[in-house]
Amino acid sequence: MRGHRDLKVFQLAYSLAMEIFHESKAFPKEERYSLTDQIRRSSRSVAANIAEGFRKRRYPNMLVSKLCDADAEATETQVWLDLACDCGYLAKDRWQHLMAGYEEVGKMLGSMMASPEKFAPL
Repeated sequence: MRGHRDLKVFQLAYSLAMEIFHESKAFPKEERYSLTDQIRRSSRSVAANIAEGFRKRRYPNMLVSKLCDADAEATETQVWLDLACDCGYLAKDRWQHLMAGYEEVGKMLGSMMASPEKFAPL
């Protein structure tokens, strides 16, 4: 494993953030500084925290801390997805797809947090 881009969880989190970016382009203009900004920031933060944690993997506690932050941001993103769907800005099928993606990210992060030593540099 050469870098954070090789992690399946990073790849999934990044892909989901890009999907949210494209979906949120259609959100109403009046949501620009609230829902749109918030959902984009939290979704991007998931991948960013994974990358930061991987860079600090030499120190297991620091890795776990950043992965915990990533998990929290993924959960925040799910709340914004709920709001976007309930406000009628996001189709139910897209909501289901994105929610399932973040559930998978959460499981992967949980597994990594349970065994941070597996990610220690050689």
